[in-house]
Amino acid sequence: FAVPDDVAYFNAASMAPVLRASLAAGEAALARRAAPWDFRTADWFDESERLRALAGGLFGGDTEGVALVPATSYGMAIAAANLRDRVGEGRAIVVLDGEYPSGVNTWRRLAAETGAPIVTATRVGGSSWADAVLDVLDERVGIVSAPGAHWTDGARVDLVRLGERARAVGAALVVDASQTLGAVPFPLDAVRPDLVVAVGYKWLLGPVGRSYLWVAPHLRDGRPLEENWIVRAGADDFAALADYTDEYMPGARRFDQGQRTLPEVTPMAVAALEQVLAWRPERIGAALAGVTGEVVARLGERGLAPTVPEAERSPHIVGFPVPAAARAGVLGILEARGCFVSLRGTSLRIAPHLHVTPDDVDRLVAAVDVALRPVG
Repeated sequence: FAVPDDVAYFNAASMAPVLRASLAAGEAALARRAAPWDFRTADWFDESERLRALAGGLFGGDTEGVALVPATSYGMAIAAANLRDRVGEGRAIVVLDGEYPSGVNTWRRLAAETGAPIVTATRVGGSSWADAVLDVLDERVGIVSAPGAHWTDGARVDLVRLGERARAVGAALVVDASQTLGAVPFPLDAVRPDLVVAVGYKWLLGPVGRSYLWVAPHLRDGRPLEENWIVRAGADDFAALADYTDEYMPGARRFDQGQRTLPEVTPMAVAALEQVLAWRPERIGAALAGVTGEVVARLGERGLAPTVPEAERSPHIVGFPVPAAARAGVLGILEARGCFVSLRGTSLRIAPHLHVTPDDVDRLVAAVDVALRPVG
């Protein structure tokens, strides 16, 4: 990772640090882009397909189910466009309380257009997020939108339970895996979602501008958001592009964004996914659980408890409650000491990656102790 020794970076849930291999790939890609006369027809396709195959490795090897999209919101828009019939006759859309805006705003638009009610699942007492969703998930629901972990504090969402109930009541399950994909395995066969989207610059360690959408087989003949040339059958025959066709390339490729080639970006994403798959998400998650566990233990000695107990927490993200009086200044205090985290909602969100050292943990614990002691 390209992280200086004097920086204690615990903010991968916001934007992951760049791998040195990705940085080198990006620099080479920019140099190559400066010579467009060397760009061949195959270059519009080959690297994108290599990236698609790597992303398929995160979904049980299902390369054909992967679409290359620019953002979570784009994937959510595809989901809404192809699940519109699920909310007919007033069937509801379920979202989590305090969910990331990309996991809510699209559904608010769909609700306004169709008259479907939005039901917000809220945790009560010590209930889990799965319990909160299951309490409102019945035959009156057409779509459930849920993350793998809540973005504010890493609270785990049991997607297997949600998938089982959704299928039982005839609801579609849409998953925003941006805060989990790459850091923990995604149990595709157990969850059986309809669509999964994940941004590429968090736990997938890639560049901004590349995200991934997995589409279940029964939706792969659906309607894309745009009708770009490169997703059409025969697109690699540039001389025949004006011989228009309504046939798409196979699998989920029809949902790819326009200009999906992104020659300045795609090589960085390839290098990143190669490393994630080499490390393996299950090993990444296990290693990061050791880091977050150490942070929890050390801060616990100072009287600070996480917002979510270990049994309900994702291994790679942990949140600590921040008193209202401390919220305005806590990040400044930490950054002055070389520590970088996020404040999300009322939680100080700590999200390490494999670059974190024992010295980084020491620095973070000392800085948090100073930042929260006056009001903690």
